[in-house]
Amino acid sequence: MILSAKEIQKKMSEGDIAVTPFDEKKLNPNSYDLTLSDRLMISNEKVLDVKKPPVFEEMIIGGDGVVLQPGKIYLAATEEYTVTKGAVPILFGKSSLSRLGLSIHCTGGFGDNGFMGNWTLALSCVQPIRIYKGMKICQIVYFEIGDNAKLYDSVKYQGSKGIVESRFYKEFENEA
Repeated sequence: MILSAKEIQKKMSEGDIAVTPFDEKKLNPNSYDLTLSDRLMISNEKVLDVKKPPVFEEMIIGGDGVVLQPGKIYLAATEEYTVTKGAVPILFGKSSLSRLGLSIHCTGGFGDNGFMGNWTLALSCVQPIRIYKGMKICQIVYFEIGDNAKLYDSVKYQGSKGIVESRFYKEFENEA
């Protein structure tokens, strides 16, 4: 079951869900709008190797915004830091932005019960598009979860602040 705005607010008052900073105007009937921070990261490598730490350059999104180009993946973060216990948070793109050809993630919008941190987004576009810091970029939806659900405890991304590049290479650290 998806939590309604009223249920989200109840879980917030109980300390099970937190969104910082919180703005009641961003609370929708069954989701909460998250906004884009002021930074992006981009890799200029021709080939990314999943066994190696990726190399990204940071960009600041100024007042005039920044134009994203097709064929590139841009890492971004939500301005909001979220905490979720007793629910499963999932990010969805804003339909208005998808109608302009902007995707906020390829497959990584699923969170875990117990996740806390800023959300790293993987932005891509089908044609050049200008984006701006502070704009509504996605929405978080909370799904109810059964009682004895284990809390997320991975050190890979838990407690992340700002943009966190892929740490998939760590999956290969114990190979011979």
